[in-house]
Amino acid sequence: MRLVITRILVISLERVAVEFNDFSFTYAGSTKPAASHVTFTVGEGDVAVLAGLSGSGKSTILRAINGLIPHIYPGEYSGSVKVEGMTVQETPTYELAKKVGFLFQNPENQIFMFTVERDIAFGLENMGYDPKVIREKTDWAMDLLGIRDLAKRSPSELSDGQKQRVAIAGSLVMDPTILVLDEPTSLLDPHTALEVVRLTKELNKRLGLTVILVEHRLELVSTIASKIIVVKDGSIWIQGTPQEVLLSDGLEEVGLSLPPVVEVQRKLGLKSGGIALDVEDFVKEVPRLWR
Repeated sequence: MRLVITRILVISLERVAVEFNDFSFTYAGSTKPAASHVTFTVGEGDVAVLAGLSGSGKSTILRAINGLIPHIYPGEYSGSVKVEGMTVQETPTYELAKKVGFLFQNPENQIFMFTVERDIAFGLENMGYDPKVIREKTDWAMDLLGIRDLAKRSPSELSDGQKQRVAIAGSLVMDPTILVLDEPTSLLDPHTALEVVRLTKELNKRLGLTVILVEHRLELVSTIASKIIVVKDGSIWIQGTPQEVLLSDGLEEVGLSLPPVVEVQRKLGLKSGGIALDVEDFVKEVPRLWR
């Protein structure tokens, strides 16, 4: 009985950052739902990965988190979406923006000032913050992202990886509790993509941010995710821990490929004791497996 009570207490104490409850949405002028009966939760401090083919409904789910749906994109809406306890349908987008920092797939879509520091400070200036506070928060964000040396540079002179860091800094100065990244590695080379993924996890740990990350390359993100949510045709195809999802059958049917290290373990039949999600952990397990 004591074990049961302990489990109930753990569940009740877990705080939910984002909650989808039977959410469905059809854009105005369309007859096909872009999202259908979507239900999932993301706990505070989690790193949740949304994965699926292009057109599967991931962007619709993201728009429902920051309030673009239904406040900007009209259509038929049912179910509910809550962010930090606020019902999105009933909350203005400017209020949601105080909680949700959003990074677009192409950072150039949100970088438009003449220098890096002015771009990072733009949101604070727009909100009427005191100049001293703006200076302090802008410097803090540049130091956190390791881009202080770029302060006076024009964003047009930066690499794609540097632009991503500037865009993230511009979101972080607004003190969000949730950071949403829409395929942040799609324009990056493999090395820079891995750097951005590691940076995302570091921000999650250092700032306690809840992260929702759209990415179809599971080999990049499975090691930092606490939950993977696979979307197909507007519905949740499967959700669970990285190990639960990567051990499920049929991922190829929804356009996803297994991380090579996981594929090797599955072919070896290594399922019962769990699987290693990266090469280093797998190498450590080899002596035990050999025995």
